[in-house]
Amino acid sequence: MSDSIIDVVIIGAGPAGIQAAIHAARKKTRVLVLGRIENSALYGAHIENYACIKGVTDGKDLLEAGMSQIKHFGADILAEDVLKIEQREQLFALELESSKTIICRTVIFSMGVSKKKLSVPGERELSGQGVSYCVDCDANFYRGATVMVAGNRSAAVDGALTLLGYADKVYLVAQQLNVTDELMERLQQSRVEVLEPAWIKEIHGDQEVSSVTLENNSSIDIDGIFIELGSKGALELATQVGVALDSEYFKYINTNRKQETNISGIYAAGDIVGPPYQMAKAVGEGCVAGMNAATYARRQKKPT
Repeated sequence: MSDSIIDVVIIGAGPAGIQAAIHAARKKTRVLVLGRIENSALYGAHIENYACIKGVTDGKDLLEAGMSQIKHFGADILAEDVLKIEQREQLFALELESSKTIICRTVIFSMGVSKKKLSVPGERELSGQGVSYCVDCDANFYRGATVMVAGNRSAAVDGALTLLGYADKVYLVAQQLNVTDELMERLQQSRVEVLEPAWIKEIHGDQEVSSVTLENNSSIDIDGIFIELGSKGALELATQVGVALDSEYFKYINTNRKQETNISGIYAAGDIVGPPYQMAKAVGEGCVAGMNAATYARRQKKPT
């Protein structure tokens, strides 16, 4: 085979992708990581619930340390997005945003899921500084605080109810709630203050969230806001080569315990295979995917 063929290409530079690269590279295979750490959900987060990390650690620092490890073990990194992927017999061709085409033996999808955003002033600037997209990840940072959840469906209601165990005051702002009768009953019997119909116009704060303005121009003082609009998986690439999605929601990639998909040579790890959206889960799955992808790639090589 040509030396231009890469053994393992990892799409995504978050915790799952980094760990996959470390384990694949240690198996003496040629590894390429495609992606940017700033696109990871961990980049603007703070971590305190990961084993062996004391206190609160900045997610950006962890990702940068991981990229250094990747390079140390001999993997290459390319800060480019993949536009298309196609299968060519037992190989895969990936078209990058620079129009370059990469040929590889295996692919690991670890690009996470794209969180839907409000797209209002202040949201991007205060992301990770009071604007969060994961109640399960960040609720503990808001003990005794006043928080708001924005969303119309079950994820938002469930998030608001969860936050009652941490925050002193919880608002839920929704244009029109669309949840089951059971969940609506739980909400109505709770201490959550529901603002409906209403929506966010702007998020305010200097270094951290301090208030929001609603579309009716009323202002509410808060310490943090959780955007729970659901998440859209980065699945377009996977479906281009027939990778199977979960049968219930069609927004996650199906894998077995080896992190294999239904397509030989394609693996997946991290948020893209489903919740919980936790770094510990992503790292574990990345480890499994990296080792198995490297083993598969070595077996595919023809003897010289």
